[in-house]
Amino acid sequence: MLSKSVEWDARAYDKLSDPQFEWGMKLMATIPLRGDETIMDAGCGSGRLTEELIKRLPEGRVIAADLSANMLESAKERLQWAKQGVEFARLDLSNFRLAEPVDGIYSNATLHWVPDHASMFRSLFRALKPGGWLIAQFGGDGNLSRLKSRAAYWGKQEPFAKFITQETDSAHYATEVETRQNMEAVGFADIESRLHPESVTFPNADAMRAFVTKVNLHKYIAALPDELSQEFANKVVSEAAKDEPPFTLDYMRLTIRARRPA
Repeated sequence: MLSKSVEWDARAYDKLSDPQFEWGMKLMATIPLRGDETIMDAGCGSGRLTEELIKRLPEGRVIAADLSANMLESAKERLQWAKQGVEFARLDLSNFRLAEPVDGIYSNATLHWVPDHASMFRSLFRALKPGGWLIAQFGGDGNLSRLKSRAAYWGKQEPFAKFITQETDSAHYATEVETRQNMEAVGFADIESRLHPESVTFPNADAMRAFVTKVNLHKYIAALPDELSQEFANKVVSEAAKDEPPFTLDYMRLTIRARRPA
């Protein structure tokens, strides 16, 4: 949810992001909250999960952060009811500073959009109070390998090749080893990490195409003229009919937990 060059269709993402919402709710359920903490939602997106986090903090506060102006606007609309319980910050997770450190940082389906993970973890560590925690889940090594391979193949074919470059998809799916090394290097302690598959299957090609166009392939679609974007999505999705089960996205999630030493 943090892309410098390509804006998100926040309203479409909000309607389509049930898999990300379900993963985020499971992750949130593992956070031991008193209810009075200040928590940063790092990559708040359209605010669906931010809203659930605010409900768990009746005497606390959430800093809803994202780089996407569209996502933040959508989150502001959704969270008007929260009033003093939320503040919004447009920032780049690879290099940011908060006015005051927070008790914890929660992040779901975001950190893979940040290209420089070493700098990102340095910023996240700096944003925490001594003893503060980080709990996050994002795309890890091998995430969406089938979809990305197919998108890369068709991106090299005409008439798409003249519009799509190697940099079109800038997602960074880190390994557990790389992630732990980056976290240790900046001082995180009690580090836990787990790479785990979370496949998502759609009932048909239309449902899969609607999802990947707005979520997984949005940068490819943005790079193409309108008259080619649907054709490109059709090419990629048609190959998923041969998978077992058909129309399945091979998500691989990396879940991490750590603390800043007290």
